[in-house]
Amino acid sequence: MTSPRWACWIALPLAVSLWAVVALLAQTPLLPSPLVVLDTFWQALQSGALLHHLGVTLRRVIFAFVLAMLLGALIGIWMGRSRLTNALLDPLLVLFLNLPALVTIILLYVWFGLVEVAAVLAVVINKVPNVAVTLREGARSLDPRLEQMAHVYRFSHNQRLVHVWLPQLFPYFMAATRGGLALIWKIVLVVELLGRSDGIGFQLHMAFQVFDVASILAYSLAFIAVVQLIELVLLQPLDRRASAWREAGTPHA
Repeated sequence: MTSPRWACWIALPLAVSLWAVVALLAQTPLLPSPLVVLDTFWQALQSGALLHHLGVTLRRVIFAFVLAMLLGALIGIWMGRSRLTNALLDPLLVLFLNLPALVTIILLYVWFGLVEVAAVLAVVINKVPNVAVTLREGARSLDPRLEQMAHVYRFSHNQRLVHVWLPQLFPYFMAATRGGLALIWKIVLVVELLGRSDGIGFQLHMAFQVFDVASILAYSLAFIAVVQLIELVLLQPLDRRASAWREAGTPHA
């Protein structure tokens, strides 16, 4: 049976080949060929524009991601462990979950102006509820027997966090991390498109104004490649290592 990795390496060239054939048949600037997009990418890379705007967007993604994960995890775990806190915050959580990202972005730009703080804060506000919901479910599923063991052996708060809570919450952290990364960079692009003067989203806005599809695809694919690299180099090895640790710690029948 073909492994998923080999399937990916087979599917990608096929998709590019299909794209090239359709572009050749269409013969329109609105659907440039892969070679045209590659040439646009190379020119932007040589000029330094691509690296500059890619770095700006990546910086915003990292700041917003770290803040959203920290706040969302704290709120979610607090709600999962306290019925009173959950009852008080759940209506607000539902409200922000259903609040469109576009509304949040526009309101923050109106209230604070077209500044960096408003841009990052808009992304954080849109992501915190998703992280909180995921970690709340994780906190609710903590094994009470392990809690009793920690109480019997008089674990400190740090020991309980590191040896009891974090191993059980790790799958929920990974789910929130993967979902968060996928969502945050999309919102960052909208934030840049609406109110910033740099970043990938800004470049997409400029290219859209002149119908430069080759630039739109070049900048978009460049950032998608960076996000996929983070997934392959950082998240997947971390997930495999943690999974191996959990399997090694599971007693066999």
